[in-house]
Amino acid sequence: MEYSMLRMTDTLDRHILLVEDNPDDVDLTLMAFGKSNIFNEVRVARDGEEALQMLLGREGEEPPKMPAVVLLDLNMPKVNGLEVLREIRNTERTRRLPVVILTSSSEEKDIVLGYDLGANSYIRKPVDFGKFVDAVKQLGLYWLVLNEPAV
Repeated sequence: MEYSMLRMTDTLDRHILLVEDNPDDVDLTLMAFGKSNIFNEVRVARDGEEALQMLLGREGEEPPKMPAVVLLDLNMPKVNGLEVLREIRNTERTRRLPVVILTSSSEEKDIVLGYDLGANSYIRKPVDFGKFVDAVKQLGLYWLVLNEPAV
């Protein structure tokens, strides 16, 4: 028990990057994290361009702190999620960063292309809020507590 509590406390300094343009989905995801007792800071990028700036920084600036995991929607303005994933995997600094596609799309082509581009996982958002909370809880447990990130 002490070890698991310590491990959970150690994860609190690791933030989550949520890349989602729909404000309702952002609110639902944050609510699901709260109901799942995941208290890590969640930084939100409202489009793919903003996500890339939050990961790669701007030229001439100190690179931003890396998140523990990126939760990436696919259908976004400016730069879509698959292009964001491609850029993450093509950049040395972010190439090993865990990326979980969290989207409403169940299109086979999106799933295949997501994995081809290097997604670590593909999760379709459940429509039922209770099931969504369960999915977020499992996602948080795995990526924030159990997973050992590459240095």
